[in-house]
This record gives sequence, C-alpha cells and structure tokens, in this order.
Amino acid sequence: MRKVVILGGGTAGWMAANLMATLLPKEAIQVTLIESPDIGIIGVGEGSTPTLKRFFTLCDIAESEWMPACNATYKVNIRFAGWSPQSGIESYSHPFISQVDTFTERAFEVNCHTRRLGLNTHTKPEDFLLNGVLAQQQKGPITPESFPFRMEYGYHFDSYLLGAFLRDKAKSKGIGHVEGEVVDVQRHNNGDIATLKLKGGQTISADFFIDCTGFAAVLIQKTLNVPFQSFANNLFNNAAVVIPTSAQAIPAVETRATALSHGWYWQIPLQNRTGNGYVYSDLFVTADDAEKELRTTLGVADDVEARHLKMRVGQLQQHWAHNCLGLGLSQGFIEPLEATALHLVQVCIEMFIDKWQTGNFTAQHRDVFNQQMSKRFEHVRDYIVAHYKLNTRNDSEYWRANRENNQFSDSLGHILNAWFTKQDLRQEIERQQLESHFGSVSWHCLLSGYGAYPKLAAEQPGKGDLYHEQGIETFLQGCALNFQPHAQNLQQLVHRIM
Repeated sequence: MRKVVILGGGTAGWMAANLMATLLPKEAIQVTLIESPDIGIIGVGEGSTPTLKRFFTLCDIAESEWMPACNATYKVNIRFAGWSPQSGIESYSHPFISQVDTFTERAFEVNCHTRRLGLNTHTKPEDFLLNGVLAQQQKGPITPESFPFRMEYGYHFDSYLLGAFLRDKAKSKGIGHVEGEVVDVQRHNNGDIATLKLKGGQTISADFFIDCTGFAAVLIQKTLNVPFQSFANNLFNNAAVVIPTSAQAIPAVETRATALSHGWYWQIPLQNRTGNGYVYSDLFVTADDAEKELRTTLGVADDVEARHLKMRVGQLQQHWAHNCLGLGLSQGFIEPLEATALHLVQVCIEMFIDKWQTGNFTAQHRDVFNQQMSKRFEHVRDYIVAHYKLNTRNDSEYWRANRENNQFSDSLGHILNAWFTKQDLRQEIERQQLESHFGSVSWHCLLSGYGAYPKLAAEQPGKGDLYHEQGIETFLQGCALNFQPHAQNLQQLVHRIM
C-alpha cells in the first residue's frame, strides 16, 4: 500500500483527492489530505473552461448536485470589452467550441484570411460559433435528447463553496482528512520528503506528497528549493482587488473581461451575487487607486468591503521534484484572463496519475511529465500575452508598455508572423502542435476580435463572404431553437434535486 499525502485543501487539493480516489486503485493507494483550519481559501467568484465538465463526469457528480451547492451558473462564452478601441471593435467574444462548430469554423477561418487580404467580409467570431449565438440570446447550453451534437461549456461558481463540496465528496470516497498545521518537514538522505510534523506533535509519513499550499509552496519550494520561473517580463499583472455586487436579475451565460486604465476587471455572474475583480500591475497603479477605479466603475460605495490579492505569475522549473508534485498556486499561476487556473490543475493531476501509474508508481516518467507540463504553461502564457501585445489602447503607460513589450516566445512570434504575413494560421498551429489547449479557432477569435487586419483594399470584388453564402446565420439560429433560456436551465437544476 503506497501512501499519498496532499498538503493543503481548497479547490486544487480536493480536486486532486477526488481524481485520485476515482482513477487510482483503492487497494494500492491510500490518500490523506492535511489542511490547516486557520488558513482561509481565497473564495472569489471563479470561471472555468469546459475541462471542469469532464472532471465532474469522471467523478460521477451530477450538475444538479454540485451547482446549487456552489451558487453556480453556466458559461458558454467570454466577452472582451474595450481591449482594441482603435480598431472600432467595442467588444468581441471567445465562445467555447462545440461539436456543431465543425460545420462553420472553416468558413470563419476562410473569412478571416479573406479579410487579411484586404477584402471586406464578415469576421465576427460569435456569429460563427453556436455558443456565441447562445450567449447573444441569453440561452444556456443544456440540450434536449434529440439534439445530436455534444456541447462544450464551463461554469461560474464560488470557489470556496466548491472546495467545501469537493471535500465532503472526497471524504465519502475514503480520502483521509487531517486538520493541522505543518511545523517541520523531515527528508530522507536522498532528498525525498519523509514525514510532516504537525503542531501538537503528530507526524505523518508518506511515499508521495502533493503540495497544494498556494503561493507559500511549503513543500515544493521552501523544502525542496525548486526554482521558480517568473513570467513578469511577459505578463505585468501581479495584483487584484475584488468587490462583490448583487446578483444579476438574469445571470449572464458569459464572463465579461473589461479593460480599465491599468488592467481589466472580470464580471462573473453567480446565482447569489456577481463577482468582480480588477487585475492590475502595481508597477503602474497603486492598490488604493485601483480600488477607487473599480468602485467608480461598479458604482459601489466605500462601505462595501474590498479584498486585495497578490499574484505570483510564472511556473516552477520542475512541477514534479523528488517525491513531490506542486499543484495549483504552488506550481504556478497565469493570471485569470482565460480562466485557465483549474484547467491546469486538472490537466496536471490527470497527467501525473497517468505517468505515475504507468511507471509503476515510480519516478520513471518524471522528466517527460515536467517537460509536458512546462509546455502547457508556456502555451497558455503565450495566448494570454497576445491579449496584451495586440491591445490598441492609449489611455495609460500601462497599455502602451504592454503593446511595446517584445519579450515574448518564439512560438508566439511565429503565430503573429503567420497572421500578419497572410500565411495559413491553422497550419502554423498544427506545425507547433498547439491544438491541445488554444487551437486554431481560438486564435482566430482573438486576432479577429481585436481587428488585427490591414486597411481595406481600394477595390472590393463584393464577394468572398462565406457567412452569408453558406447560410451560417440561418443554420446557427436554427440550432439555437433547441436551447432554453439560461434562467430556465438554472431553475431546472433545483427541480432535479427536489
């Protein structure tokens, strides 16, 4: 029997516990999670990618069970507002890409290429993708049994409540739970972690440890001294101020990311409130001024509490070192612009379980795992960096510095070069094998959404608009008839419980 200790709870720790209880043989692995009752969870409103839907399917947890418990809503889209005002585009959408989009995504990419040639055509991302149409109509993603295509969607939820829900689920599956504070860590002669000593004298040993202690990184950094690779030269934001507001009368089915003078703020609609957070760089604006700007934007009085958070953006040089895996904030963090935090947690723990089990619970595949996880973080970083590099705002030094920043990877450089030199962008993304996270359609949404196009040619042939030629509007509007309003989807969750 091999023993695994997860140090730290929260969403990352309890996600790991549930996945290990689900995917590893119970007769071979014993998992215990240790968390301190004195350490609070950040607990902001949070959004996810569709990967979280797969997590709940894997763990056999129904939406009707967890969503009401976590004040959750459905999410089909992210809307970006105010990022590229010079292009004349007030906002654009990045919808989650579903199976039905295979009928329309090629037309979207062809139209984008046509526009890159200087010809006027339709390139609005949300008009080509079903989830974009659903967001415009305020419809949820739940389909009748007669709808033959698989829908991809994410969620908005209270991260504190989700952590508590997953804790109870994991404990019901046999995961051990110890409340205590680690005061000392003992290591074997080979450098592996041996035991954790808790306040009060209790010692807990294990064969493998998972560090979910957040930015403190108690095991992976403070004990094992694994170096941290900062992304500060790519991504300037390192702080956030969070202020909740009342719930929307009809919760939107999308996250909004709205540019402000020194960063952007998220708007995440939960069932009981709306989560708002201004993500900024303290190199360009003070915490007090950021809070004032967010209050003014939201129309919130000074007596409403604001919470200030610090972020450390980057990743560990080794996500798995000795007999310890860094997970969640302890392994790295990329700012929350595309809601990738839990996505990376889930990818990491699933990949770790696969490599560890395939290697007969040894470090045989550790190097391959570390290479693959580092690439994952880098690819996500590049996509986020592009949002800042391509901005066309001139209202502050912050935005100009982001646009003028040339500290980006060769991978991102090749993508941007392919776009602006009118090459086949899908071919470039396939060449780099980037489809595992942000694929060709996502990159087209970003670049087209920013209006990153040349001036229109003087002579226009008046043809080349596949959006109208192929009847895409009629097709997607017809598909959308199968869906109900988002509010109705949420009401049905409650009825399914009763």
